[in-house]
Amino acid sequence: MASNNSMQTPLVMLNDGYDVPLVGLDNGMFYFIQIPAVVCLVMSFICALSTIISSFWSHPAGEFYARWTRGERLVVYMSICDLLSSISLLVNHLQVLITKMHARPKGLCAFFGVITTEFMLAQILMVNVVAINIFAMMFFNTKISFGKFDSGILVWSFGVPFIGALIAALLEQFGPMVLVCHFDAVNGKVGGLVLITIPLTTIMVVNVLLYILTFIKIRIEVIAARECLGKMTSTAHRHIRAARNMSMFVVSLFVQWSIIALVGTWVMFGDKSSRLPEILYFFIIVLTNIGGVLNLIVYLAIFKKTKLTSKMATDMESRKTHSFSDNNKTPAYGSGQGNEEFEFN
Repeated sequence: MASNNSMQTPLVMLNDGYDVPLVGLDNGMFYFIQIPAVVCLVMSFICALSTIISSFWSHPAGEFYARWTRGERLVVYMSICDLLSSISLLVNHLQVLITKMHARPKGLCAFFGVITTEFMLAQILMVNVVAINIFAMMFFNTKISFGKFDSGILVWSFGVPFIGALIAALLEQFGPMVLVCHFDAVNGKVGGLVLITIPLTTIMVVNVLLYILTFIKIRIEVIAARECLGKMTSTAHRHIRAARNMSMFVVSLFVQWSIIALVGTWVMFGDKSSRLPEILYFFIIVLTNIGGVLNLIVYLAIFKKTKLTSKMATDMESRKTHSFSDNNKTPAYGSGQGNEEFEFN
């Protein structure tokens, strides 16, 4: 993943990003930057694919919207973003690594930029909806509707970035940057500012504030429940657990994209002739290209524990009701107690 930086060389007499040299070619750091990028993207691809396979292995694909919880579907959406983004970036980084040049023709480079922007913004907007939903659930006891077949969140997360990326492509904002193809290092400053730096920084700040307020609210709810009842009711416990679980997506987003917000702010307000420290490129490469790994960690941390809790709850319920009925069934996906801990309808 490339940073939104076009300040590697003075822009005087430069026609486009092809005139800006790749980072590392002049000081021997080229392979130390590009090889870790390829490794991280391969890991992200494998983890994203593993998450998708594991999800559909455990749940009937035909009941994706009928019985899967929205938390489970969100993991699939995020993994699909990571999978497709990893493929595009991996091809781009391999091409740069082998040829030591940016992709040509420029249309191909622009295509890589569109794909990167689309799936990067899709994940950011999707997690922002989750953060807002957590806040609304904890403070106003309401849940945001995602529409039939999740149409609302899908249109917002994928449709809006596509329109923005399409307009940027028509305005020739995409092209070679200093690492891979994204926004043109010379002519794509406006596109990078409007589509990446400003929305990403704004959403990151909003998410952090919502997360802090939600965490404080959770602590207050826990303390109040224990003081009044001696212990939390099962409903209150699931309500708070759902907020905690969903917050993991917010934390994951912060880990992956905070470096881009930092670099974008640096470029916007810093010395226009300064060069970014080389160490920042390493962090950019590692953090932004491990989305699939982070998503798999969230999946394992939440859903494996959820399945265990659901199984235990099902076993207990079966023992309680066995003497009254021989027709008891295991709770459907998304309806068991364990799954409800991450449900946010």
